[in-house]
Amino acid sequence: MSQHQPTDVRLGRIVRLLMEHATVVVSGTKISQEISCSRSEVWRLIEQLRSLGVDVAGHPATGYQLRSVPDLLLPEILRPLLRGTIFDSEIHHFYKIGSTNTAAMRAAGEGAAEGSVFLAEEQTSGRGRGANSWHSPRSTGIYCSVILRPALPPSEVLALSLAAGLAVHDAIRQIDSRIVADLKWPNDVLINGKKVCGILTEMNAEATRVRFIVVGVGINVNQASFPEDLDAVSLRQATGSEWSRVELAAALLKSLDCEYREIVASSRARESILRRFAENSSWIRGKSVSITENGGSIEGITEGLDERGFLRVRTANGVETVLSGTVRAK
Repeated sequence: MSQHQPTDVRLGRIVRLLMEHATVVVSGTKISQEISCSRSEVWRLIEQLRSLGVDVAGHPATGYQLRSVPDLLLPEILRPLLRGTIFDSEIHHFYKIGSTNTAAMRAAGEGAAEGSVFLAEEQTSGRGRGANSWHSPRSTGIYCSVILRPALPPSEVLALSLAAGLAVHDAIRQIDSRIVADLKWPNDVLINGKKVCGILTEMNAEATRVRFIVVGVGINVNQASFPEDLDAVSLRQATGSEWSRVELAAALLKSLDCEYREIVASSRARESILRRFAENSSWIRGKSVSITENGGSIEGITEGLDERGFLRVRTANGVETVLSGTVRAK
């Protein structure tokens, strides 16, 4: 399998079949009939699943059985959890990829449907904002990008990016309500001051309308440690226990679906997003910050969001509106 090719869809079908017959051993013959391939090909696919970390007992002579439900973000596992959302039909899974955002932007440019989801077990060149990279080790985080095609002007895209932060915040709280996540403008989610999630929103637009938007979300889920130069934390480190990436990814996409439907349907949605973002962020008001952008920097105290969602900062020269940039606590 080429490293950056979509995952063989037959892997998901095998997993689904073994999950449906969890209490019995499933023969190689039955699997080969169900997915229309030879028994030797079934063996090769089972070995591939094992290399992905799926715990499959058995061998060709006796048949196969799952020892535990795999925590892989395979379409066959996620799709039933996403029924009724815009994300339940076009789910693309990669064992390894450069960047899910890059793949989603390319697919969107070629006409991929709204609601298309791109998920990877591992990214080799995950992207953060600007020139930053995103630490993406195998099967420990959620690396997810979605394609949206809203009938909105480009000026509304910041609110959509902030809504993605709210969706992450909500998904984490759904699974463990003890966690107090903090939203950092414009696109990070923090726990105890350390980054647990980054959001990268990219847009292709004309002057007055958006052609498409790709929202990329990287969540640190089960990492046990990070390189020393990264001020990052995983949900496992924060709580002391392993998380189900499948459960969290489903919660994230369902929350994002709710936020997005509201944005598209209601002209008052932005107001609600900005209010809720500010309520769940220690960075929006009264925070001493320095902001760097394009080589320049300003310092001051945050004074809330303007009506479009941009950050207002009181500096020595009066209140300035920050359109983008890297925000750091002083």
